[in-house]
Amino acid sequence: MKPKTRLSLYYLATYLFVTGVGLLFAPQFSLKLLFSTGHYDNTFVQFTGAFMIALSMVVSQIIRHSVEVLYSTTLAVRTFFIVVIVWLYVQTHDPLFLVVLAVVALGVALTTTSFILDKRTQK
Repeated sequence: MKPKTRLSLYYLATYLFVTGVGLLFAPQFSLKLLFSTGHYDNTFVQFTGAFMIALSMVVSQIIRHSVEVLYSTTLAVRTFFIVVIVWLYVQTHDPLFLVVLAVVALGVALTTTSFILDKRTQK
């Protein structure tokens, strides 16, 4: 059992859901809150919000059912997202991507630390 890792995934599910709701229902306001300097079409921002809510639902089910085999997958997926976020920032220089990077990186740090601590406890 990996209780600390499971607990760390609540952060992931929460930021996906809250940000997704904001992007879906108040796209331009949410972009301002995220310090965006770029211009993004509402339709695409809203689609991104819906996608984030859907991911939040998947992560919530991983937590609910304690699907431990997918805990490391959440780390791999977020590592991929970090690479993409950095690439997008380099292309656009939009501070939005730095804010998103910080949020995702904090979650990766929490889950990685929890995963390591849970592994040590198992031994």
